[in-house]
Amino acid sequence: MRSRTLVAVLHLYDTATRSVKELALREPGKVSIYLCGPTVYAPAHLGHGRQMVTYDILRRFLEWSGLDVRLVSNITDIDDNIFNRAQREDRPWQEITTKCEEMWWTATDGVGSKRPTDVPHASEYIDEMVEMIGELVDRDIAYTTDDGVYMEVEQVDDYGLLAFQTLDDMRAGGGDREVFGADQKRHPADFVLWKFSKPGEPAWPSPWGEGRPGWHSECVVMSLDLLGEGFDLHCGGQDLRFPHHENERAQAVALGKTFANHWMHHAFVVDGEGEKMSKSIGNVANLLDLIEHYDQRAYRLVLLQSHYRSPVRLGQAIIDQAVASLAGLDAFASRAANVAPADPAPAIVEAFRAAMNDDLDTPKAMSIVFETVRAANTAIDAGEDAAPLVAAVMEICGALGLELSGGTDDVDDAVAAKAQALDQARADKDFATADAIRAELQADGWLVETTKDGTTVRRA
Repeated sequence: MRSRTLVAVLHLYDTATRSVKELALREPGKVSIYLCGPTVYAPAHLGHGRQMVTYDILRRFLEWSGLDVRLVSNITDIDDNIFNRAQREDRPWQEITTKCEEMWWTATDGVGSKRPTDVPHASEYIDEMVEMIGELVDRDIAYTTDDGVYMEVEQVDDYGLLAFQTLDDMRAGGGDREVFGADQKRHPADFVLWKFSKPGEPAWPSPWGEGRPGWHSECVVMSLDLLGEGFDLHCGGQDLRFPHHENERAQAVALGKTFANHWMHHAFVVDGEGEKMSKSIGNVANLLDLIEHYDQRAYRLVLLQSHYRSPVRLGQAIIDQAVASLAGLDAFASRAANVAPADPAPAIVEAFRAAMNDDLDTPKAMSIVFETVRAANTAIDAGEDAAPLVAAVMEICGALGLELSGGTDDVDDAVAAKAQALDQARADKDFATADAIRAELQADGWLVETTKDGTTVRRA
């Protein structure tokens, strides 16, 4: 792709103001982004995949536009879920975090997402967290109970900004994280900054007693340390809006610090009835399963054809449709391989830029791609100059991280026979054999895609 100079301003929905507004930059030409990363106690699920791809698309577009992007995304490796699993399985907690982080990066690479610029780990910032909590205690904004140190939210004037609630309507909680010391809290919404450890639990020293930091204190310390005050954009799933992001923000505000200037939240992946899900289609139990059984680009295409603020319904038919659409795009790339190089059609590129600058409207961007493919095919059929149209398709797909494959490798009889054997094994419900055949084909460098119509293979 060619280097681009930013000629328009990106507008994104800002959760704090509940409006689409300009993403104002602290420093011209540079974008500072903090993305809440995974808690590493289990494999990445399909909702995590949406996060990986959504912000990869944002980052790629910003870079394509000529901006220098610094994306910080943390690893939460201190958390009750981690320690509880370690206790259940009688394993060192570090063994769980190391393995699950490796799986996270395998999934990230698998969906074609670039890795963050910085990857801070909560365990690396304990001293800084203790220092921040101590400052809140010194200012009498935090207090100690039998279970830990708590933040007094009534001392933050605009607490609830991201929650869209009044303080009196709020209740304590943190998703699936246990609430400590609730009977001693001054207000139900007060949240833990430091948890005192129970016997046998991992612990770190602090002035208030051995324990570990609360989840909400981890990200505020890491984001401010690496990006500084007033960084441009804070991202994450809409489930993090409250309490996690609200509580991050409250600590910074209470300390008189300028926190994120813009808040971006993406919607859930849901099932056919609209319920949030972590598991999905057929025999696909998590993100690694999805990218093992399907072209990794299929999930990216599904997400590109959905607005990031709208729930994504994921099912077999949707994945099959994405696989078919990719086959069509690849066929176009193969057909256009002999078209002479040219500059992309300016009007098409500018239409793409305008769509993306309007709250990252990827569905419109993809409609531009498909319309241009149709126009280019028509031009090729008519013997007309299709080069600027072909170049525009390739430019846009590259900016979105949707690389097209124009390979023309023929599938020989032996490979075709293996694909048929895989389908027969599935029909016989012999999934172990089907998986073994799939693994053999993949090891030989084939992409293996199975839909309701059967298995197809092509060169990776």
